[in-house]
Amino acid sequence: MQEIVDSINGIVWSSALIYLALGAGLFFSVLTRFVQIRLFREMIALLFANKSSEKGISSFQALAVSLSGRVGTGNIAGVAAAIGFGGPGAVFWMWVVAFLGASTAYVESTLGQIYKEVDEGQYRGGPAFYIEKAMGQKWYAWLFAFATILATGILLPGVQANSIGNAAELALGGGDLLQTVIGPISTTKMVTALGVVTALGFIIFGGVKRIAHFTQFVVPFMALAYIIMALVVVAINIAQLPQVVGLIIGDAFTPMAGVGAAIGWGVKRGVYSNEAGQGTGPHAAAAAEVDHPAQQGLVQAFSVYIDTLFVCSATAFMILITGAYNVHGGDTGLLVQNLGAAVDPNSPAFTQYALETVMPGVGAPFVAVALFFFAFTTLLAYYYIAETNVAYIHRTIKVPGLIMALKIVMIVSVFYGAVRTAKVAWGLGDIGVGLMAWLNIVGILIIFFMSKPALKALKDYEEQRKAGTKPYTFDPESLGIERADFWVERLKQSQSKRD
Repeated sequence: MQEIVDSINGIVWSSALIYLALGAGLFFSVLTRFVQIRLFREMIALLFANKSSEKGISSFQALAVSLSGRVGTGNIAGVAAAIGFGGPGAVFWMWVVAFLGASTAYVESTLGQIYKEVDEGQYRGGPAFYIEKAMGQKWYAWLFAFATILATGILLPGVQANSIGNAAELALGGGDLLQTVIGPISTTKMVTALGVVTALGFIIFGGVKRIAHFTQFVVPFMALAYIIMALVVVAINIAQLPQVVGLIIGDAFTPMAGVGAAIGWGVKRGVYSNEAGQGTGPHAAAAAEVDHPAQQGLVQAFSVYIDTLFVCSATAFMILITGAYNVHGGDTGLLVQNLGAAVDPNSPAFTQYALETVMPGVGAPFVAVALFFFAFTTLLAYYYIAETNVAYIHRTIKVPGLIMALKIVMIVSVFYGAVRTAKVAWGLGDIGVGLMAWLNIVGILIIFFMSKPALKALKDYEEQRKAGTKPYTFDPESLGIERADFWVERLKQSQSKRD
């Protein structure tokens, strides 16, 4: 089974997907005239436009929900893996894919807003919705929905929970072993698992509003605390900073470091972490209450910067500046690690080691706590994404209890993953994420060539912004955008109120 999963992963996550993600980012950057630079100040301003409603959440809450999915174990364990397998130069390529991916995030999130719907009193949207409406291909939309439910609702939650359990055990020790029907489980993992599923159940049974209120507080706090800790580590080792920066940039292009490996792992982990193009961000973006779709597209573009340029960079600098990995051998440039060969580079051990060298007795527990919040909020984002796609399917197949079944299955997956998981779960989750990325990036490129809705929305928003129009309005029919039914109806209601 493992060999089969690895073979499929080798196809799904081939170099074709790596360069598709980079190519799409460059393509949309050029066509939007590098919106991620031109409207950077506007992105910041929109973060604090705290507008919400009974049906929708605020832009900042949508950003927090989206970031809760982007900022996860990939920011701690994934960065270590990228450095371990691709060399320090992989960090540079993570920065590149984040910069280019910000434009892709703008496009997909704006599409999520344009084609959103009202479902049972709340906004819903995402790739399945805009693929069906903008492309007119319902089978393609269903394929995305099923891949997303499988990945975010069943497979990946267990993987995130396993990271929480492992980090807790590394920080606190295993304790006594409990004999259960699924095998021996350490008391640390059992207590951790029960705590996680209890908190998760309380929040997901409260709906998207409760998820948004929780993440808008936790996500900024945890990201800021993690970045501050990284700055402390860098400050203590400030003399090595120029050497580390030179190592990252130099290794990104030198043949001895393997440019292909650096690009491949940097882009793969960059896409995996910041999720630009994967199609996960548009789900939260569609839930936001905004005056114009482009506004939330800009906010979501900024979230890519936060994830990769800030949080992932924090991990990379901590690992490299403390020597958790060292480059030795002069001209050979070999990358060696200071932990045992049996330590999995995908684990948080390297980051914990890096902090322990600077703050003995504090580093490992701090990373465990940070990883708990990173992974837990990712679980919330996974649930919301899976629920949105179940709701999409429920529009056609009216099966009672689908959402409740999803909640129960996810809680079971999280509990099992926290106490014990199989390596195959990681592989299956990677397949699901890879399929989402393939389907979504190809989808948004096709949609662009069919009607350019995200680009039309950007031009319309910039024209209104230049003219000083307040409040902003969005008239899809006048822009030649079809099937944006929510915005058509909203405009009619607004005009009737004025009349």
